[in-house]
Amino acid sequence: MARTFKIGIFNDEVKFISAVRSLQEQEHTIFEVFTPYPMNEVFHLLKRKSRLPTAAYFFGLFGVLATLAFLYYTSVIDWPVDYGGKPFNSFPSFIVVTVVLTILTVTLASLAMFAARSKLFPGRENTIFDRGATDDKFVIVIETDISDTPGGEKAAGIMRDKGAIEIIDKEFENVRI
Repeated sequence: MARTFKIGIFNDEVKFISAVRSLQEQEHTIFEVFTPYPMNEVFHLLKRKSRLPTAAYFFGLFGVLATLAFLYYTSVIDWPVDYGGKPFNSFPSFIVVTVVLTILTVTLASLAMFAARSKLFPGRENTIFDRGATDDKFVIVIETDISDTPGGEKAAGIMRDKGAIEIIDKEFENVRI
C-alpha cells in the first residue's frame, strides 16, 4: 500500500522554523524533517528525546568498572610484581589507562547502539524525500492519506504562506528512514 506525503522545501532556516511552529499550532503531525546541519531548536520543537546520553553514561560506568577490575586483577591477583617497594594496588597508576579505555568504550558502544537503533547497515536503501535535503535545503515531510486531502492542502497552504519554495506530493511503497 502506497503512502502519500506532502513535502515542503525551504531555503531559509527562519522560515523553516516558523513553518514547523505553525504546523504544530494547527495540529498537523510532522512525519520527519531534514536539515543540512543539526538544529537543536527543531529537535525540541518536535519533542523528540534521545536516550543516547543516558546509554553513554552507563557505557562509561561499565567501562570504568571493567577497566579497574581488569587492572586490579592483572596487577594484584594474577601477577603481583613487587618492584621498588610499591604496593600491589597502586591506584594512581591506573587512572590514565582507565580514562582512555573508558573513552574508547563509550565511543564504540555508543556508535554501535546508534547504528543498531537507526538500522544503519551496509547496503540499506533509504527513502529520499528530496535530494536537496542533504545539501542546503530544509525539508518538512507530512504524511497525508487519500481521505485527508483537505488537511494535506491546509498543511501545504501553511508551508506556502511561511515561505516554502516548493511543495511536492509523493507516494512511496516502502518508507525507510
